[in-house]
Amino acid sequence: RRRRISQAYKNYFPLPNVIFSLGLSPGEIAVYSYLLHCEDRKTYQCYPSYKTIGQAVGMSTNTVQKYIFELTDKGFITIEPTSVITKSGQKRNGSYRYTIRPIQEVVELYHQRQLRKLEIDAAKSRLTTQTAV
Repeated sequence: RRRRISQAYKNYFPLPNVIFSLGLSPGEIAVYSYLLHCEDRKTYQCYPSYKTIGQAVGMSTNTVQKYIFELTDKGFITIEPTSVITKSGQKRNGSYRYTIRPIQEVVELYHQRQLRKLEIDAAKSRLTTQTAV
């Protein structure tokens, strides 16, 4: 019985519940989910191309690229370029290496940014009030 259950989980990947409260668009959630699906659970890395991601989630490569950069900006992932050596010995650009960051760090960064935004809004409000008086 135990073996059958553990094999069933091989076809699933975890998506943190908090993901829905961090201000992501549906497109960002789709791309992030696909990266989680692809990631190596030991290294937290994966290498799908924009084209592969786009085919999986039904988006153009330009749209995937936009969401990848938004996820990077929001701290969900880091990206690094890779290179490959062709059969003829030429060095070419490879797919990006995506590293999924720990969700606790992402949540902390999100809260820090929200707090900073509130501080800026409060300062603007004080300035507006002072100039109106």
